[in-house]
Amino acid sequence: MGRTKRMVRDAFLISAALVVYVIEAQLPPLAPVPGIKLGLANIFTVYAVFAVGAGDGLAVLLARVILGSVFTAQPSALIYSLSGGLASFGLTVLLRRFFDSHRIWICSALAAAVHNLFQLLAAVAVTGTPSLMVYLPVLTVSGIVTGIFTGLCAGFVIDRRDKTDFDRK
Repeated sequence: MGRTKRMVRDAFLISAALVVYVIEAQLPPLAPVPGIKLGLANIFTVYAVFAVGAGDGLAVLLARVILGSVFTAQPSALIYSLSGGLASFGLTVLLRRFFDSHRIWICSALAAAVHNLFQLLAAVAVTGTPSLMVYLPVLTVSGIVTGIFTGLCAGFVIDRRDKTDFDRK
């Protein structure tokens, strides 16, 4: 794939992830427990890792997290999003070898649980409040549920891309 085509594809993925992230940040909380959200922007990172490659997935993740914290005026979100995002990204890259596009949802669910764990660990480190770990069971369950949905969406897009074979031209 040419360099320009790759840059355009990555810019599209970053833009789409950023738009979804900003829109989701404006939605009211889904539950009374802090930290529970759909994480729909992660669809683009999971897609990029599985369909394009780890380097492109990392670019999508980092650009979305950094620009998302700027656009939503939440600089503290940068710490939490980066800690959870990088941990879940690392796990996704490791698990990618074992899961095909029909089973991305398993990898995504595990990565979402790790994301929440590392976000909580970052919160404990920043605030010095170990009792925040009381949220871990609820956040793990919600992360698994939303991770399954995210993985299913990414798998769906990959399957459709494979059927249309965009990258062959």
